[in-house]
Amino acid sequence: MRIAILGATGLVGQEMIKTLEDRNFPVTEFIPLASSKSAGKLVAFRGSQFEVKEVSQDVFEGVEIALFSAGADASKKWAPIAVSKGAVVIDNSSAWRMDPEVPLVIPEVNPQDIRQHRGIIANPNCATIQALVALAPLHRRFRLEYFSAVTFQSVSGTGKEALAELDDSISSILKGNTFEPHVYPLPIGFNVLPHIGDIDETGVSEEEWKMLNESRKILHHHRLQVSCTTVRVPVRRGHSEAIVAQFEDQVTLEEAYALLSDASGVVVMLENKYITPLQAAESDFVYVGRLRYDMGLPRALSMWVVSDNLRKGAALNAVQIAELLISDLGALK
Repeated sequence: MRIAILGATGLVGQEMIKTLEDRNFPVTEFIPLASSKSAGKLVAFRGSQFEVKEVSQDVFEGVEIALFSAGADASKKWAPIAVSKGAVVIDNSSAWRMDPEVPLVIPEVNPQDIRQHRGIIANPNCATIQALVALAPLHRRFRLEYFSAVTFQSVSGTGKEALAELDDSISSILKGNTFEPHVYPLPIGFNVLPHIGDIDETGVSEEEWKMLNESRKILHHHRLQVSCTTVRVPVRRGHSEAIVAQFEDQVTLEEAYALLSDASGVVVMLENKYITPLQAAESDFVYVGRLRYDMGLPRALSMWVVSDNLRKGAALNAVQIAELLISDLGALK
């Protein structure tokens, strides 16, 4: 297949390339794309070096699947053009997620929704993906009515510049120097920032709205109630979430363990064990640990959920969507 990656030099773009290699995706022609700033750079794919091309209308001719991870503005501009040239776009930005005509897909949760696409399929937000991979098996059995999530999100979710700022801020603090941040509003080294994205007039941040709105759309559950606090933490890679989930039906730990043990993409930890972001790095799985009855709510479970935000939270989910497309040729048209 003729595959293009827009944003090929970024953190997620690089992870997409690695994921295509790791999963032996059937690529007959590989086309790395980026803005003029990164055009001309070389990226490696399957032992060869490929020159990154500047994105333009012409580069999408003959492309069958285009993986986008270049930000919402680029996606809004180039996705319709790629579709007009015959490509199916799998977009990792927030540009199309809440468009009613664009399916928002997690392959382990709502794979059937890809059949509704009109050329664009949206990849959900990284924090939403890992939460719903863990909650969906329980929702199917007990019917989720409410969940709260406090997220602990790594700086790699912001990009390469944020990783550099983390290192620089830690170094400056250790040397006793003042540090002026550029990516974040406050230094991230040895610190936590209790919002991700702008905070609106209601006091809710952009990332917190994503957890609510995307969860409702993916689960087709528009009465679902969600509370969320998103926190940026000084971790390089991997997001963690403390989740409390309340169900309509009575839930038991024994059945919850059984459901999660059988769920695709999930590793459930027994005996109150848990995984940390360091352990989850470069893994394809969503890890559920410290599974227990909630201390305050009836019919509720508490859990600790960890996953690699660059992998399952972005690149892997996009490649899995592409795999769904080629396994169902009717969906690729």
